[in-house]
Parts: sequence; C-alpha cells; structure tokens
Amino acid sequence: MMDNHMSNQKIKGIQRDISWLSFNARVLQEAADPTVPLRERIRFLGIFSNNLDEFFRVRVATLKRMIQFGNKAKMHLETHPEQILEEIQMTVLNQQSEFNRIWELILEEMREEKIFLVTEKDLNPEQQDFVTNYYDEEVSPNIIPLMIETIPELPYLRDKSIYLGVVMWRKESALKRMYSIIEVPTRVMSRFLLLPSPDGEQHIILLEDVIRFNLPETFVYFGYDQYHASVFKVTKDAEIDLDNDVSTSLMEKIEKGLKNRRKGKPVRFVYDKEMDPGLLEFLIRKLNLSKRDNIIPGGRIHNFREFMDFPRGVFKATATRRKPFHHPMLEERRVSDVVMQQDLMLHFPYHSFNPVIDLLREAAIDPDVTTIKITAYRMAKQSKVVNALINAVRNGKQVTVMLELKARFDEEANLAWKKTLEEEGVKVLTGIPNMKVHAKLCIIRKRVGDTIVQYGFISTGNLNEDTAKVYADHCLLTSNKAIMTDANRIFSYIEHHKTGTHFLKACTTLLPSPLFARKEIIKMIHTEIKNAQKGIPASICAKMNSLSDVEIIDELYTAAKSGVEIKLIVRGIFCMLTQNEKYVKQVKALSIVDEYLEHARVWIFQNGGQERMFISSADWMIRNLDHRVEASCPILDPVIQKELKDILTIQLHDNVKARVLDNSLANNYVTPEDDEPRIRSQYETYFYLRNKIEQPLEVSSH
Repeated sequence: MMDNHMSNQKIKGIQRDISWLSFNARVLQEAADPTVPLRERIRFLGIFSNNLDEFFRVRVATLKRMIQFGNKAKMHLETHPEQILEEIQMTVLNQQSEFNRIWELILEEMREEKIFLVTEKDLNPEQQDFVTNYYDEEVSPNIIPLMIETIPELPYLRDKSIYLGVVMWRKESALKRMYSIIEVPTRVMSRFLLLPSPDGEQHIILLEDVIRFNLPETFVYFGYDQYHASVFKVTKDAEIDLDNDVSTSLMEKIEKGLKNRRKGKPVRFVYDKEMDPGLLEFLIRKLNLSKRDNIIPGGRIHNFREFMDFPRGVFKATATRRKPFHHPMLEERRVSDVVMQQDLMLHFPYHSFNPVIDLLREAAIDPDVTTIKITAYRMAKQSKVVNALINAVRNGKQVTVMLELKARFDEEANLAWKKTLEEEGVKVLTGIPNMKVHAKLCIIRKRVGDTIVQYGFISTGNLNEDTAKVYADHCLLTSNKAIMTDANRIFSYIEHHKTGTHFLKACTTLLPSPLFARKEIIKMIHTEIKNAQKGIPASICAKMNSLSDVEIIDELYTAAKSGVEIKLIVRGIFCMLTQNEKYVKQVKALSIVDEYLEHARVWIFQNGGQERMFISSADWMIRNLDHRVEASCPILDPVIQKELKDILTIQLHDNVKARVLDNSLANNYVTPEDDEPRIRSQYETYFYLRNKIEQPLEVSSH
C-alpha cells in the first residue's frame, strides 16, 4: 500500500520540501511588499531567515541522512534525495539573491527616512569614542577570541550563533598571517546599538561591527596592524536520535540528544563572499565540508533572524498591532460560569488569550474544583499558564500536565518546566516513545452538589500567551459531556499508551490520532464522493498549515474528479496538484501570509446537508495522523458553526494577501476584478468579530 502511495506521490504530487520552499518564498514576498510597514518588512526578512535555518537543520539534514543510509531509508516518501537536494540548492540560491535585492531596497528606504545602518568604517569621532567605550564596558567581557591555528581541532561552534573569522598580519610581512574566530555574543546582548546621531537622523551599528572596530585593541598583544574580519555561520543537523535503551529514562535520552545536537554535522556553511580565501579554505577543511554540502556565499550580514527584533522606535511611522479584545460573552462574568452554561469559542489573536489563563486561575482557587489535566507543547518563557497550575497545586488540587519533551527546539525549555512543575507537586507526564503528544486539551473536574461536572477547552494552538498575540488559532471552551468524556479517554491513552489503544477506540465524539482520525477523514471524503455521484450537492472546505499526506491527497483527487467542490486554505506545505482537466469542478486552493501566522485547522464536510465541522490540532500529514497524539473536535453549537463558516468565507474571498496554490506554486496573488472591493481577510476578520460586541448575541445550549 505504501509503495503504491510513493509512486503516486512521485507522479501526482508536489515534493514536500520544494513545496515548503515555496511557502518561504511567500514570506519573502511580504518583505518585498511596499504596502507593508518598513519595520514589518524587515521582520519578514528575519522570519524568512529563521525558517530557512530550521529547514536546513531538520529537512536537509534528514535528506542527507537518507543518502547516508541508502536503501534503509525506503520508508520515506523522498525516493530520490540527491535530486531533491540539488533542487533545494538551486532554489535557495535564487531566493538568497531575491533576499539581497529586497534588503538593498529596504536599506534605501531607511536612508530616505534618515535611518542609517552604519559600519565600523562610517563612524564619526563622537561615534568612535562611543563604540570604544561600549566595547570596553559591555562587549569585551562577553567575547573570547580563539586562535584556531594553534589548536588541533576546531572548537564547538554554536548552531544559532554568528562568528567573525579574523585574519591578522603586519603590513611589512603579509605572508605571515594568523587566524582567529570570535563568537558574536548575541545570546546575551542586543545585535543593534543605537549611536549618537546628527539631528534628524538615527544611526545604528551591528554588534559584529562594534567588535570589528575594536580588533586592534582585542589583539593588541600580538603586534599586528592589519585586520580583515568576515561573518560566517554554520547550520547543523538538529535531529535528536533517541535510542531504544529501555534502561534509560526519556529525560536522560533527551538530555543526551541535546548534547549530541551540539556535535551535529554541519549541513550548511554560509559566509561573507569577501572572506579571505585562505581562511575560507581553512574553515571548510576543519568543518569536514565538501562540494556536496551547502556552502553558500552571501553578503556582509548573516543570522538575519535577529532582525525580527530590529529597534522599533527608530521608525517615524511604526505600525502598531490592533489590540485584542474580550469576547462579548465574558464581559463582567467568570469564564467558568459561562462555559458551564454553553460553548464559547475564542479566535486568537483577535480575542484576548486572557480568558484561558482566567479559566485556570478560577479553577486554582475554586474550592469545588478537584483536578486539572492539561497538555503542554510550547509555552511562553514567563508562562502564566504554569503559574496558575502551580497555584492550583498549592490550593490542594490534583494537577496533571502532559509536557511534550520532544517539541523540537523547545526540548531544553520543557526540561526546565518539568523540573519546576514537579518541584511544586504537579504530576508530569512526558509523552510516548516514538510519538509526540500534540493535542491541545484541558479538563477541569468540579463538584457541583452531589455530582461531578467537567469543563475545559480544546484548541488548535499552543498554551502560549506570547504566540497567541501573533498566531491565528481557535479555542473551544466547553462543558459538553461527550467532548469531555473523550478528552479523558485521550488522557487515559497517554497514561497507558502500551495497553490503552481501546481508550482511543472508545471515543464517540472527538477524532483522535493516531489510528482513528485518518479513517474518519477518508470516510467523510468518501461520503462526499458518493453524494456527488448521486447528484447530491457535495463539498469539502478545509483549512490547515500543511497538506502532504499522500493517501488523503489521492482521495481528494478522486473527489475532485467526482464533482465534489473542494476549497482549501493551506498556509505552508502543499503537495496537491489543483489543476487537472479531469476535475469536474476546479479546486480552489489559497495560502494567506499576512501580519498574523495562520495556524488554525478547520474542516467542513457538507454531508448531504447535515454538515460536519471540526477544529483540530492536526494537519493532514503522515506525522500528525499516524505518529502523534492529536485531537479533532466537532463543532456542535450552531452559533459557533456560523462564526467559523463566516471567517472561512472571508478568507476564501481574500484578494489582498491570498496567493493561488496552483501546480507550479508560482505564488501569484489573487487579484480583484475592477469592480470588486479589496478584501484583506485578517483585517475583515478583526472587524467581523469586533462588531459582534455591539450586536446582540444568540444564546444556545448543549
């Protein structure tokens, strides 16, 4: 069955990694859009850079391991990793050229606004004194130059850091050169230093250029008078390989894996194309890189991800995000009181995330609440969620947190949260071997008279009050008995995963992954196909982050050929071919990249007039459906159903920030007709939800 899907993927789909690069190209388009505020355009360049770093750390590294393992890698869909890597290299180089072009345009616009990014060569006398003093007092204690020629092996190079490669020599003897590297301490210091500036202007220097200016002082003991310094960085294989040593706890394996990640093989080496050739050759040799590795020449600046935090105050017209507002049903009422009466849906970042925290705080101090169970994947650095849970334990509640230690790039943070929570008496579950717990669930149990009632929430996004300000997600707050019963079953499976598959099988309302969501999705697609074949109106509308599962894509192909109307909103990876002369109705597929990150998953199946609507933590990918614990929840309340459908309708009519997902993934914008109003869906959604505050709300019950 799988071999058949692989051949279908080769013939009938877009390769996953190439599709992802197309998504990152959409991010780059935002940086190029002159209607986007200047600082936001710089931020999009930072997002593009950060995305690309993670792509190399994970996906490129995986492809390289597949080549290394040869036939052992047949389980993967990428049947020709060498060809994919070649296409990645070509695409990335083209995108890097576009990145550089956009950055030059942005620099010119900054100069027009009297904002100047200066180098160590541009400083006036006052600025030179300022930079020297800043280096002596702040920077110098945070750097340690390494004389790399005098040590047998190149020292450990951090994956997310940038380095200055320094060449030193004396003017009278250029042949005798010495090499050194300096880690630019962006982990502990800002990358940007605001300088004393002429009236009406703002001058900014990067931290690496502060170090460049002070190289003579740094190496004063060596007697050199000529210096040349170039920035470089390495991107390493980020995969954590957890062995099957049953005598080792998962926590120990994670810690071991994090240490191994430090030693990961470089999968990309990016450097300033002006780097001294001798130093470049030395570094490539010491890093054991070859021509087959991604050795990418670039400009003077690297690690652009830090430009996401470019100083805000220097811009004359700084864009301010629209503030989130409270859900109208929560005005002057306790969240738990409302949820006990009826379902309520929060739409982030339009609605405030505070009601989620308030729900937990109320439970923490409610004398009738006995237990809280919650899943946690990625949490804020200063998590108010964790604070509420700790206070609940202190008030005598039993608190269980499913803390996913394998959340990629959050492993270290989650290990620290594990320790904090356990020290306070929280029961911490740490996941399932070879599977991530990605479901977003909370169950609160409370005594009401002689009975026990349950309420909580199911979400498409993480319990993170920071990302909830910029990620667009849906969170259902509910006391629906069937939903809460199934949520408990999923928790029981997590706690007894070796023998607990029957808990998932017993779910009657939620669609759990693994094992069951895939079957139900395919069953619902089949229903639409049968209805279309009978002449009954049939449609599928689905929104998600990624669509790459071959089996589901094949079913969608069949649906399109059978006359099912298919509308898709997919932000990222998209492997389906939407253009085919055999489709009875044209597939409509859009991607929206705008101010907020579209992170929600919503599915609507027409079902012969008895619509089935779900929100989910799962994308339609193999990993979500087969290798993660996920929860997909039906939306049963007619008021919320209408709200979700209205929001999806707004997005399907976006003609400002929507791109068409065609077979070539050319990222062409949807363009409005001459007489058609311009619709920017994130703005329209904000006002749609904001206007509900002034309108009388319908009230429904379970």
